[in-house]
Amino acid sequence: MKIESYKLKNEYFGDQWHNEVENQWVYDDFKSNGKWREGWISFDCALCDEGSIYLGVTSFNNEIAKVFNIKTNKFEDLNFNAIANRYDAKFHRSLVRREKDGCIYAAIALLHCVDHFIDAPGGSIIRYDPKTGCIKKLGIPMPHVYIQSIALDLTQDILYCQCFAPEYLLGYNIETGETINYGLIGTGIAGMAQGENIELDDNGNLWGTWSLTRAWQNKPGPNANRLFKIPAGSIRIEFLDTGLTVNNFDFEKPEGFFNLHDGFIYASGFNSSVFRIDVKTGEAKYLFTPVKDRPSRLASMVASSDGYAYGVVGRDGHCELMRFDYRNDAYKLLGRIENAEGENCYQVHQIIETEPGVFYLCENDNPRRSSYLWKVEI
Repeated sequence: MKIESYKLKNEYFGDQWHNEVENQWVYDDFKSNGKWREGWISFDCALCDEGSIYLGVTSFNNEIAKVFNIKTNKFEDLNFNAIANRYDAKFHRSLVRREKDGCIYAAIALLHCVDHFIDAPGGSIIRYDPKTGCIKKLGIPMPHVYIQSIALDLTQDILYCQCFAPEYLLGYNIETGETINYGLIGTGIAGMAQGENIELDDNGNLWGTWSLTRAWQNKPGPNANRLFKIPAGSIRIEFLDTGLTVNNFDFEKPEGFFNLHDGFIYASGFNSSVFRIDVKTGEAKYLFTPVKDRPSRLASMVASSDGYAYGVVGRDGHCELMRFDYRNDAYKLLGRIENAEGENCYQVHQIIETEPGVFYLCENDNPRRSSYLWKVEI
């Protein structure tokens, strides 16, 4: 593999996170510290369109919309600061392209705590027009509530929005600006119910995860993390009683959902375990766990032109590219993500393919330095 890393920012923080920041600082502390405000970033999502990679970034200085030119290997700013609110801190997993107008759509996620709930206006739907360079806020689907991930249903012109906090599931009509409130997918009794993203299958059904509350208990107990779907065109969530399980006892919390366009939906669970979901029944079949001897995650996977799917497993600076043969339920680890300078990729939030065998990886949440955009050629 040929591996390169591209640096939008290149600030190093050493052990400050562990010694000073973790469990101590809140949003305002990052905003007031110049080094962290200007130098720490996380790449959280990416979308390739006509030779450019649009990037959703986490940053405390509101510069959260960037584009990477594949030909020049240079980052460019999309001038989001011109429309930013001080609480606009990141795009999480929320970049889509609408074929109808050729525009890029995104939604803003949150970093602040609930003491700023009333002050913060809520997550806006953003539209960027590559032809004109115009970036615009279209509206806020729900006041004060922010959006972790989106999925675009092209047939209905609906942006599905998975929110936090609270964990509402909304639909935003791009043409009319109207909002559909599908309700809550979690109550917070056991933390966040949702995974990293929501995903549409080939039939237009939306898939995600929800969590039980269980009356008269202060913990929801086993089998609480379950799957949901919204059938194409429906205005109600189907709360399924199925989930991801290895041992047929306890459901794992899903991390990512993936459409590899073979008629199924795939999901990752604890420590990057992989499951195949039957879109008719909602039953999930456990396939394998690629990394068992150390912490791992599988937040994103992409179907490639070579007939395989690719994702990145591992975390904490030990990440590997995985090739998934989804027709035969087999996988292979292709090598560690490390650049020529000996720096390791900390963990990966999204992977995209720009041309056959060329992948870009969004490194995120590195506590020791600014995260990088990684390029891997196989």
